[in-house]
Amino acid sequence: MDVSVYSPAMGRDIRLNIIRPNDASVPRPTLYLLNGAAGGEEPPWDWLVHTDVASFVADKKVNVVIPIGGKQSYYTDWLRDDPVLGRNKWTTFFTQELPPAINSMLGTNGLNAIAGISMSASALLSLAEQAPGLYRSASAYSGCAGTSDPLGSAFVRAVVEVRGGGNTMNMWGPEGSPEWLRNDALLNADKLRGTALYISAGNGLPGQFDNLGGRNVEGSPGMLLSQMLVGGSIETIVNACTRALQAKLDSLGIPATYNFRPAGTHSWDYWQDDLHRSWPIIAASLGV
Repeated sequence: MDVSVYSPAMGRDIRLNIIRPNDASVPRPTLYLLNGAAGGEEPPWDWLVHTDVASFVADKKVNVVIPIGGKQSYYTDWLRDDPVLGRNKWTTFFTQELPPAINSMLGTNGLNAIAGISMSASALLSLAEQAPGLYRSASAYSGCAGTSDPLGSAFVRAVVEVRGGGNTMNMWGPEGSPEWLRNDALLNADKLRGTALYISAGNGLPGQFDNLGGRNVEGSPGMLLSQMLVGGSIETIVNACTRALQAKLDSLGIPATYNFRPAGTHSWDYWQDDLHRSWPIIAASLGV
């Protein structure tokens, strides 16, 4: 299904790709599957194009909701409208506006899980912290949970300002402000207690999908070079961020399932693999 849901907070329709279970005769739970920094707005950077999600969930007893939009927004509530990136109130949308609309439209059983990649892997952890109990599980593939430390804030600026042309002052104000700290999933990791967690990262070295035969490389030397250089550099940073999150959760006694790949870049084939690997945790949290 390709539908739209109106967001009062943002004053516009938000497009959704929805995959329904084959058997919807009884209420089913919902997996919210988020795109990365492109928000699925810049084709073909979305789950349906780059992974086997449609066929993978075909026999699963869940609704899958893939929002389209929010590129370079960090899926957060911005303090002010941005001249380039517009009005962003994604925390409000994901935690207050969208779930009731989905529950009503699809006749769900009210149980939710959330998963995402890259930018959204960071954001979904913060969403889970700010809406306790809304998501039974959170699966973060190649994200950087910390956003206010030097490494994390540099990552945020790279996404929002360098790639998106937006202004982080309009997002959370000056660095070190209460909004930067409130939206830092690493600092607020204690609020993840009780949420089933799957967390993954590669290390930036070429892995099994970083070759001309990789499904998303499509035999293109240029695409492979970009995946290895750009995707490799990003995943090196992601690995450091994810190790810091593991240390923090361990210190708090909060369990999580980790997948630290011995190699691999910041790219779709690894995230497809993560979706498959995290499915048992997602399914158990949703009771399916």
